[in-house]
Amino acid sequence: MNRLDEYRKILTRYWGFTSFRPLQEEILKSVAEGNDTLGLMPTGGGKSLTFQIPAVAGEGLCIVITPLIALMKDQVDKLRQMDIRAMAIHSGMTREEIDISFDNCIYGDYKILYMSPERIRSEIFEKRVGAMNVKLVAVDEAHCISQWGYDFRPSYLHIAGIRKLVGDDVPLLALTATATTRVVEDIMDKLEFRKPNVLKASFDRKNLVYLVRRVEDKEKYLLDTLQKVKGSGIIYVRNRKKTREIARFLLENKISADYYNAGLSSEQRELKQNAWTSGKPRIIVATNAFGMGIDKAEVRFVIHWDIPDSIESYFQESGRAGRDGKKAWAVQIYYDSDISRAKDRVNRKFPPVDYIKNIYDLLCNYLQVPVGSGKNVVFDFNMAEFVSRYRLSITGVYNSLRFLEREKYIELTEELNNPSRVFFKVSRDDLYKFQVANATLDGFIKLLLRSYTGMFTEYVPVNEEILARKSGLSRDDIYKFLLNLSKKDIINYIPGKKTALIIFTEERLDRKSLYISPENHRDVMEKYLERLDEMIKYVTSKSKCRASMLLDYFGQESVRCGMCDVCMSRNELDMSKYEFDQILDEIKVILQNEEMTTDKLLSELDAEKDEAIKVIRWLLDHDKILKDNNENLIWNN
Repeated sequence: MNRLDEYRKILTRYWGFTSFRPLQEEILKSVAEGNDTLGLMPTGGGKSLTFQIPAVAGEGLCIVITPLIALMKDQVDKLRQMDIRAMAIHSGMTREEIDISFDNCIYGDYKILYMSPERIRSEIFEKRVGAMNVKLVAVDEAHCISQWGYDFRPSYLHIAGIRKLVGDDVPLLALTATATTRVVEDIMDKLEFRKPNVLKASFDRKNLVYLVRRVEDKEKYLLDTLQKVKGSGIIYVRNRKKTREIARFLLENKISADYYNAGLSSEQRELKQNAWTSGKPRIIVATNAFGMGIDKAEVRFVIHWDIPDSIESYFQESGRAGRDGKKAWAVQIYYDSDISRAKDRVNRKFPPVDYIKNIYDLLCNYLQVPVGSGKNVVFDFNMAEFVSRYRLSITGVYNSLRFLEREKYIELTEELNNPSRVFFKVSRDDLYKFQVANATLDGFIKLLLRSYTGMFTEYVPVNEEILARKSGLSRDDIYKFLLNLSKKDIINYIPGKKTALIIFTEERLDRKSLYISPENHRDVMEKYLERLDEMIKYVTSKSKCRASMLLDYFGQESVRCGMCDVCMSRNELDMSKYEFDQILDEIKVILQNEEMTTDKLLSELDAEKDEAIKVIRWLLDHDKILKDNNENLIWNN
């Protein structure tokens, strides 16, 4: 049996599909041949299968590096439900948990190890990974390695060093949903590909209609649209307050809606996402925190209330519509003032250097880190409490911390929802002896063993509420039992907690020694402005097909979609694309060389006069042609 036939059998057995999507098969073939591979697949294209299936096949371990801790936990849970041995290691774990997890990867026939990027530089990983039988390294969200990308993370720059630890013959698979031509080249360079190898899926979504609407009243537009268009949708906004306000507005107008943002607890976020995925409510109003791990194919529309920071963000978020292949809409609405507001964001996005240094000092004081210490130490970090204590702007703090991360002083994780975990420190025989000698704890131990498996080989998540319901005890009683067993050295019990984490990648510096590069600060700001300018061009353009603009940005071949608002306005001229484009190209060549009156232009064109007038009028309406004070036509570049 060849390798691809084996992969198809695994696909059917575990995932229930009988065939791969075209690019999935190309990537799997490339990986099977031992090639370093960069796969560009749009959102919802099935990226995870390209490393999960090779991981399941045969012996050996696949290491997957991803910055999204909630996503790695979600994928581990799903894989374990399919009896595929997988685990995740991230900064929210104790050293002992990590040590036991690595033991299982070396001796326990585990197939997939998810790692957060900051963990791959840890001393324990570097010591233990050499004993693992690693057959593939997969890098998810690979655009994070490029400073030209829209979500650069310095910890990604250390990924290439894995090769020295696992062997040069282990193939490396990099995956991303959005990357420009420049970012593609940068990814392969930074990951030290043995030879260039890019496999691209077309980003062209034939079923997705892109619309941009300049409106005076967004609320009215929203109501009119949601009353006309059926089905489920997402409305993206920039801030948490707006998610609540718009959801309330829709509910008041009898449209089923809910809101979602990063300020909610992880339990609330999970409940809201699951409810929306199952069809109740119809609309979710969300910040960009909503999106990771969404598994809903029948989304009929995505509406952007505010202008995103980049084409990459817009394309990824819009791409959550219409994954079932049926017609769907991606709509950007805006006021004229939204353009200037978007440009003003740069001042909040990039705080002054002195402000960033102030935040560093306050952070170190808050976490009680003395000068000269703290390197590689992981701290729980409550952003809300920190902001409240020092009366700071949450936007200013967040952006300052991200800049300190860029300068490689700290790393900031997303908020973790780490459940309680239990690991039995004694053997089954010794546990039995303990139960005989401690009758008061025997019943609780049996409850634990009936409720969960695997606690003798790894730390297993436990839920105190569920144990309380099963036993008829209070949650406090369960907590006391667990603490008691932990004190008696029968188990290790790690109570659950919800927090973000700060990792100091360097020892704390005094203010004079803390160097924030003005050049780097300016360079990052300029790259951000470049991406924002491209997004504003997309919003304000009236003359080029929306789908073509997006595909051109990512360096892909494009043709006019015929469905977007720009194409539809052309279609109203009752002309074929060929006729329209032929006249347009001729007008462009003439007017770029010489300004002239409409009559003179008409006399110079080969086209029928009526047809030419339609095109000229359309170009004037869409600001591609302007008139000067003498009524001469000018081509507007």
